[in-house]
Amino acid sequence: MGVEERRQQLIGVALDLFSRRSPDEVSIDEIASAAGISRPLVYHYFPGKLSLYEAALQRAADDLAARFVEPARGPLGTRLLRVMGRYFDFVDEHGPGFSALMRGGPAVGSSRTNALVDSVRQAAYDQILSHLGVSDPPARLELVVRSWISLAESTALIWLDGRRIPRAELEVQLVHDFAALTAVSAAQDEEMAALLRRVVADEPADGPFADLIGRLTALVG
Repeated sequence: MGVEERRQQLIGVALDLFSRRSPDEVSIDEIASAAGISRPLVYHYFPGKLSLYEAALQRAADDLAARFVEPARGPLGTRLLRVMGRYFDFVDEHGPGFSALMRGGPAVGSSRTNALVDSVRQAAYDQILSHLGVSDPPARLELVVRSWISLAESTALIWLDGRRIPRAELEVQLVHDFAALTAVSAAQDEEMAALLRRVVADEPADGPFADLIGRLTALVG
């Protein structure tokens, strides 16, 4: 293989192993064996496990950030539900790797790793604002969107620990959470209220936002 082809192969092998077990438990020897090369050859392409780990995280971060990309067509609730479906696809396929990306691993304290996590969060934030049609968000909207992204991360990490709640229910719940956070903010701020009215006006009767309104109405009688 050429140099870059071999590097990409090693990154793919490492990411696969990190996706199935904690990165702390994966050795350079295992990566070399899975790639069909010798341990010294791994070091020829990467200075050490940390650099290979960070390269694998970069690929995972790029993949995860891409899950938030969604055509700006149709009701917002439906779009967010599709985004959450792809997000949990990633979480489901790369459980230990997702945990390592969000919680750290061999690269705890590495500015590179922290920057990767921040890049995923920023990509998600930018995409949500794009869906809302907002380029210069007010402080309350920024708080809502960033809080919701953190909630999605926490929910996914907790779900991985036993998967005690059906995944599909959590995907819907997170879309409802976005609507609820927006509604709470809208109750205190007219600019947010105008945004919420605009979003709800485009929602169909069978969409996830309308479903939340119906459930809450039934709950309070």
